[in-house]
Amino acid sequence: MLVTAVHTPLTEGLVRRILAAATLGPDAVPLTSSALGSLTRPAAAVAPLAAAGPQPGTFLGRGFDTCAAPSQSTMNAWRASSPYRAVGIYISGASRSCSQPNLTATWVTNQTNNGWRLIPIELDRQAPCGTRTPKMSSDPATARSQGASRATSAVNAAQALGILAGSTIYNDIEHYPSNASCKAAVLSYLSGWTERLHALGYLSGMYSSGSSGVADLCGAYNDPAYTRVDQLWFAWWNGAANLDAGPYCPAEYYADHQRLHQYAGDVYETWGGVQIRIDRNYLDVSADGGGGQPPVWSSIVDNSTAGRFTASANWGTSTYSSQRYGADYRFADPVLASDVAWYRVNVPETASYEVSVWYAANPDYNDSTPFVVASTSGNQTVRVNQRLTGGQWVSLGVFTLAAGDGDRVGVSRWTSGTGYVVADAVRVTRV
Repeated sequence: MLVTAVHTPLTEGLVRRILAAATLGPDAVPLTSSALGSLTRPAAAVAPLAAAGPQPGTFLGRGFDTCAAPSQSTMNAWRASSPYRAVGIYISGASRSCSQPNLTATWVTNQTNNGWRLIPIELDRQAPCGTRTPKMSSDPATARSQGASRATSAVNAAQALGILAGSTIYNDIEHYPSNASCKAAVLSYLSGWTERLHALGYLSGMYSSGSSGVADLCGAYNDPAYTRVDQLWFAWWNGAANLDAGPYCPAEYYADHQRLHQYAGDVYETWGGVQIRIDRNYLDVSADGGGGQPPVWSSIVDNSTAGRFTASANWGTSTYSSQRYGADYRFADPVLASDVAWYRVNVPETASYEVSVWYAANPDYNDSTPFVVASTSGNQTVRVNQRLTGGQWVSLGVFTLAAGDGDRVGVSRWTSGTGYVVADAVRVTRV
């Protein structure tokens, strides 16, 4: 039953109870006043949308990139008639110059199911000696920290689009007039970027012009002060669809299926009657990043993962918030008593792991929700304000977890905070 209108004068509190009972059951999450007029029937339970494997994965061939993700009809037309099978998409960053109305998890799923490979791009902080903004710090230590922070944001954006762990995210650093201090900042920034992506289960890439970022990166290929990116995407508009970086990077560097060459730019092409302004690329990349990059273990457990989540009957189920991970999430009233909802994770070996949580945020949810991590040194509690930062992965920190299968992360109701506590999904990643 769906309540679509209220014709008699009712109090707001009564309307809330009617709507809750009609759509989500007696334990529904309370609605805000602004939401009363826009309630729709909850969607049927479905698995989270996701790309068909890591992106771009293992691929040899032609690709293109363009400012805004093309429409579905355009992608279909180009899939049927163009020589391209990979497409660059700008998933995150404050320096993106195009809006992305088409770029959704549904779009990602549709393209990868149709055989497209995706090249996820972050366009944010730029070289301190360049003209574009925002800029990274000229201090190498600060720049390294900024790179790590941007990697976390980029992974959150990728996860929201269903771009899975194991994918490569390419940091776009546009041309800059390089000098020694600027080079140190850029390489430090990329080191922090790479290290954090590895910790989160992703591979790192860098896009730049041959004469600036690429030359700097390859010039420090054997410098132990910096962490190498996994894949090199170089812009050298020489019109040759190959992997030769010419004078900008020796052939023996990034040689193990680790190169993308943007060989032409700002050109118009028409396929299937549809014209787009693009850059042309040629790719030879590997799902392991090349160079034998060891895989990073990561596991996500949702509240609906079979056999992996337990909660008492006091925990209700809701589909109210669009920020949820998966089909639904669980919620409960706070109480000064023990009633923990637990996520069960099979940890491969005793080691350090980053624990992150996903929840829907709402002004009516709890401002001090206790998350419990079962570490080797005992249960550790981290409190999270669930009124903020919803719809993305939020790190609780790094903990030592014991090998084996067991309850690793819990959400407790024992809090003096006000509002519902929410249990949605957790992610455990070896670091």
